[in-house]
Amino acid sequence: MTSMKRIAAFLTALVGLFGLGGCSTVEVDKYRGQTPTLDLREYFNGTLDAHGVFQDRSGEVVKRFKVVIDASWKGDTGTLDERFTYSDGSTQRRVWTITHLGDGRYTGRADDVVGEARGEAAGNALRWRYVMALPVDGKVYHVDFDDWMFLMDDKVMLNRSAMSKWGFHLGDVTLSFHKR
Repeated sequence: MTSMKRIAAFLTALVGLFGLGGCSTVEVDKYRGQTPTLDLREYFNGTLDAHGVFQDRSGEVVKRFKVVIDASWKGDTGTLDERFTYSDGSTQRRVWTITHLGDGRYTGRADDVVGEARGEAAGNALRWRYVMALPVDGKVYHVDFDDWMFLMDDKVMLNRSAMSKWGFHLGDVTLSFHKR
């Protein structure tokens, strides 16, 4: 194979990967009939505790963390004040401002989120998508997050976030929320 053909084959494969990287075959509406019904204004109201892990793309757990969330709503605007404590002793704070748009749709903003997060809830599920500016080794990378949250009962919600960059899977964050 000539080097021009190899380059063309590589570029074709690369385009195919990028095309598939952003595809999702599951939409939140699939969960419309599932209960209990998730309403972010009800669940994220008060104090919640969350425990999570970050796994790299090989599946290795590279970071564990705990989050305490103080959440409140005024009308259709909510504030989620998240305080993270990581297994290495470091801490972080993120404050989300969430807006309920009606029909199970939400938007959100936080200081380290690029632009606006968009979410859609149906039944017991929420799909929440955003780009986060993540500092790594002195540089900041814009990483795509595709979160799926599932309300298990009035106290527990599970969350799985797929992280990607340019369509390539980087790792996953798994969280368990517990409402006090």
